[in-house]
Amino acid sequence: MLRPVILLCLLALPAAGAASQLQALLPGAKERGAATFRLLGLPVYQARLFTSDAAPLDWSQDFGIELTYQRSISQADLTGATLREMRRMGNPPPPEAKLAACFQNVAPGDRYLAVSRGPDRVDFLRNGRTTCSLRHPQIKRHFMSIFLGAKSRSASFTRSLLG
Repeated sequence: MLRPVILLCLLALPAAGAASQLQALLPGAKERGAATFRLLGLPVYQARLFTSDAAPLDWSQDFGIELTYQRSISQADLTGATLREMRRMGNPPPPEAKLAACFQNVAPGDRYLAVSRGPDRVDFLRNGRTTCSLRHPQIKRHFMSIFLGAKSRSASFTRSLLG
């Protein structure tokens, strides 16, 4: 009986670590909404939006988005897709090399957490480790709009994420 309890506790450690890390970066943050992004019907990632006390999104406040990947994607593909989406939405992207430094290859189960720090900075963490602090004019709105903006690829995904 004790063995299954210990196993459950060990399985919960990554989630508990992620929650405490989020609280350290964004005190009072609670999940506002969640959604699964699909491409051709196949799940690509699960997303969760965190705002202060789960309040409605306010672009003037800091917030976080966590993506948990359901498939393997290369650093080059993550970087390229992000740049294309920012351009498609009419948002000037940061230099490719700056953005590429934030991303690494992902496999199923890998998590990225993006936390805004004012309008011109987004901190990125992969599986709980900081990968970069991206500074660029209006990067919060330009990057986060990929998931939360009126021109996102999926209106239903964005609605679910916004709660």
